[in-house]
Amino acid sequence: MPNIFGFLKEVREELDKVVWPTREQTLRYTILVVLVALAVGAFLGGLDYILTILQAAIIERIPG
Repeated sequence: MPNIFGFLKEVREELDKVVWPTREQTLRYTILVVLVALAVGAFLGGLDYILTILQAAIIERIPG
């Protein structure tokens, strides 16, 4: 049976090797992600709106 304390010690050693971003970097990347998500959302929302109007116009012209 594996030793849980040995595993936790190894986890701690690996976490000590990680180069963590600074607070400023984290804030900058968070803002970037939010802005990109908003831009993509606006683009897809606009595309959906245009395609919905186009579909309605096509359906209105179909006789029947």
